[in-house]
Amino acid sequence: MKSRCLVKYCIVLLCFIMGYCSELLANSNFAITKNNIYYGIEPLYDVKYYRLAIEANPEVLYIKGSVTTYFTAEQSNFNYIRFNLRSNLTIDSIVYHNSKISDFSFLDNITLNIPLPVTIPIHQLDSIKIFYQGTPIQDGYGTFSTGVTGCSDTNNRVLWTLSEPLGSKNWWPCKESLYDKADSIEIKVTCPVPYRVGANGILTDSTTINSKTTYTWKHRYPIPPYLVAFAIADYTSYIDKVPVSPGDTIQILNYVYPCNTTAKSQTPHLIPIFQYFINTFGEYPYKNEKYGHAQCGFSGGMEHSTMSFMGGFGKSLMAHELGHQWFGNKITCGSWHEIWLNEGFAGYMEGLICEHGLGDQTWLNWKIGRINNVTSNNFGSTYVYDTTTVSNIFNSRLVYNKGALILHMLRWQLGDDMFFQSLNNYLNHPQLAYNYATTNDFIQVILSTTGKDMTPFFNDWYYGEGWPNYNVTWSKDPNCNKVYVTINQSHSAGQGTFFEMPIPIAFSDGIHTDTVVFNQSDPSKLNFVHELDFNPTSAVFDPEKWLCAKSTITNVPFDNRPRIIIWNGSVSDDWHHAENWDCGVPTIIDEVLIPEGKPQCKVKNNMIAHCKSIHIEQNAELTLEGNAILNIVN
Repeated sequence: MKSRCLVKYCIVLLCFIMGYCSELLANSNFAITKNNIYYGIEPLYDVKYYRLAIEANPEVLYIKGSVTTYFTAEQSNFNYIRFNLRSNLTIDSIVYHNSKISDFSFLDNITLNIPLPVTIPIHQLDSIKIFYQGTPIQDGYGTFSTGVTGCSDTNNRVLWTLSEPLGSKNWWPCKESLYDKADSIEIKVTCPVPYRVGANGILTDSTTINSKTTYTWKHRYPIPPYLVAFAIADYTSYIDKVPVSPGDTIQILNYVYPCNTTAKSQTPHLIPIFQYFINTFGEYPYKNEKYGHAQCGFSGGMEHSTMSFMGGFGKSLMAHELGHQWFGNKITCGSWHEIWLNEGFAGYMEGLICEHGLGDQTWLNWKIGRINNVTSNNFGSTYVYDTTTVSNIFNSRLVYNKGALILHMLRWQLGDDMFFQSLNNYLNHPQLAYNYATTNDFIQVILSTTGKDMTPFFNDWYYGEGWPNYNVTWSKDPNCNKVYVTINQSHSAGQGTFFEMPIPIAFSDGIHTDTVVFNQSDPSKLNFVHELDFNPTSAVFDPEKWLCAKSTITNVPFDNRPRIIIWNGSVSDDWHHAENWDCGVPTIIDEVLIPEGKPQCKVKNNMIAHCKSIHIEQNAELTLEGNAILNIVN
């Protein structure tokens, strides 16, 4: 989902319960497995298939219909079943094996309890059908909404659903959790002529009787309840085709308002973006069906599987919602606490299209914009500790922008090859693909791909608050082209976190530029030395904007500061020959390094050598001849 403005909405129920379950699951190497999907509502059962048969009219905020759920019992003594549904909706009847069940009840305002006349054996496939009607409650981002298209004709109404995060139960009975995906769904929607319906999957049938048309859509991929959706308007439609291999294309089915005169020139911009995503992240997850857009009456977009609902058709918005088909739909966050696995990833895909010249802005401007936004406030974590409001879950600064920058910095740490390989391995992991995942799962995939445990990185940047503020000073040794750099960092949130990061600084003399990476791997590493091939006159912190940070960088006088002088023995074995050192003969204020693998170093007879300290590596040699003296003042 991408929204251009976020405001406070009503309290979202069940989030604490779901988050608690997520924390329990996160203790295993892979938190989300087939054995976990039954949790979220009791008794334990696995949803296989939903069939929705609904009647709706965009001119009336009302729904009437039925939902048939196919499931298998996953516990013994399975003699009742529960669904999430708002109690303000009227239950007309519930049918089980062609017989009505009359003693159903609401345990609370969101839980429907249905006693069964029999005990269903464990793992046995069964079904139940609920007939209902009413006016759906509006919360979250609207869940079940109507509006006007802005067109001048008489059929200018539009209706759409938008269930993320917890609005599915507002308009249809389901098992609303982030632990169980239905294997497939069918959505039948009946509406007045000339309105048309867009939904998940493929349109398999449309039948008109007595000025009403029933549209049947079928989706044959796993799907969580919040991605089940339909929209109704007097749509006009057209198709953009994405070439993916010789003779093979993917259809982008576009449903837009009849008065929309710009969409046809905008949606083709998605074609090269689509191809880039396929080349980078693998085949389109729903390649056997379609991708599409349905124009709706809200700002932003919503990534319903195979058909995103759109408030506009800008490149960034289209890329974001398409990106979700991989990150968010194929693999879905296993808790609303971890929504960054959906939104941060799709947000970074917005940036990637800018990097490849396919976006609305330059790659550099995209990065600067996100960094400036995140660092505009000192506090807050990308992990959503408080999921009681929609505005917390979908926080644009922390979840979308910092989430995207976390991936960007992860790429900086791992390198392009390992970063993108980790993403592909994550998408194709047999326990995660078309299932749910946690951040711990993602960390485990990175570890298995690269051999690197990135837990400390995520502790700092994801679970922790804030960002580093770097204070960098640098000076040049007047005797050579060495630069001495001191890097201090403070934590924006004042919580003492030390961000262990490689820090790039670009040095230049106006003609030559060299970007040097200083690896600040622990709090004791403040001072660094690097030899350049030129005399630098300026320095720029993080010129390519890899770090989510603020910084100051200052050139300070050298002022006879202690130097680090390294022996190379390039001319002779004589300590007192300047060309045998990387920056002249050491003085009494200099630190000396005699490295392994270099020729022997000698202080000649009757000569006195001075230094502040000396480190002789293993297998390196330093010899004092005759009456030679080495004066170490430290």
